Amino acid sequence: MDAIIEAVTLGLHQIGAVKFGRFTLASGQTSPIYMDLRLLISAPSLLQQVAELYARRLETLEFDLLGAIPYAGLPIGVAVSLVMNRPLIFPRKEAKTYGTGKRIEGQFQVGQTVAVVEDLVTSAGSVLRGIALLKAAGLHVQDVVVLLDRGQGGRQNLQENGYTLHSVLSLAEMLTILEQHGRITARQEADVLAALS
Repeated sequence: MDAIIEAVTLGLHQIGAVKFGRFTLASGQTSPIYMDLRLLISAPSLLQQVAELYARRLETLEFDLLGAIPYAGLPIGVAVSLVMNRPLIFPRKEAKTYGTGKRIEGQFQVGQTVAVVEDLVTSAGSVLRGIALLKAAGLHVQDVVVLLDRGQGGRQNLQENGYTLHSVLSLAEMLTILEQHGRITARQEADVLAALS
């Protein structure tokens, strides 16, 4: 496993972004593990490492703009934009009722291609909603890049809708790193994987 991926995984655990218990996810599914990647905004060195991992996945893709999915994907998108020196836009979760009333923030031209950036994917529902807003504005989307693929149908849902998912690591890989470094037990790793399969 790549040393920076291991360092990021251990850093996420250290800042409390990896939580074990019983959680209801945005998809409505229950899970024995929760990833709170919003905590990255309070760990700038770790956020920069995360952005560099995204940049590695993105550098082989063809796109004009980065498109971050609010809210957890937005600070990651800004960090990636700075690391890559690439422009960023984002679809608003809610329409503005003041000012310009825009649904997409940032500058773009109809017909440009957007590489979507999100923190993680479970079922891909929030990503697909964000993509729908980007497409409604006349933008093209082919690729979605995430730090973590939870392995719970998101990749397939994106593929069925014509998009390719690129993940830095899978949940299984993350758990293996945590177990190898003594952050969780082999039993915890097995229990989480069994519960999510």
